[in-house]
Amino acid sequence: MSPFLAALRAKIGTDLLVLPAAAAAVFDDAGRLLLAKHADDGTWGIPGGMVEPGEAPETGAVRELLGETGLEAEPLGLVGAYGGPEFLITYPGGDRTSYVLTVHGCRLTGGSERPDGEEVLEVGWFDEAETARVARPRDLAKVLPDAFGWWAGRNGHRG
Repeated sequence: MSPFLAALRAKIGTDLLVLPAAAAAVFDDAGRLLLAKHADDGTWGIPGGMVEPGEAPETGAVRELLGETGLEAEPLGLVGAYGGPEFLITYPGGDRTSYVLTVHGCRLTGGSERPDGEEVLEVGWFDEAETARVARPRDLAKVLPDAFGWWAGRNGHRG
């Protein structure tokens, strides 16, 4: 938990917070999407997290990507913005959060796959069909079609 969020939680306890979040949809040359296996529940998701005060969402997305996976990327465009019931989370300690998520399509620029071992246990590359066969958080159902559509549109695939 960031110092900013910890200070907020100290004031309001577990009450519902609406928070900005950003994620990095990173694709390889074959059109496979990078997913990270979450340590808390074993689901596979797009690397990302909370946007810090004064931080641009795309900057937060690549910061979270590096911290969680060891990979560096350049944001190329906005995949989409998301919110709603699928983005409401109650954490084990009772903290309630409603995320407004921006997903940024990114190009890998460096680093090496090094899951942080705290939030992320492993990383993997998945094509669209494979993503349907892995455990994933419920919010990913909204994001995945847009992410793969974004990649396909940039690379001249699909209509």
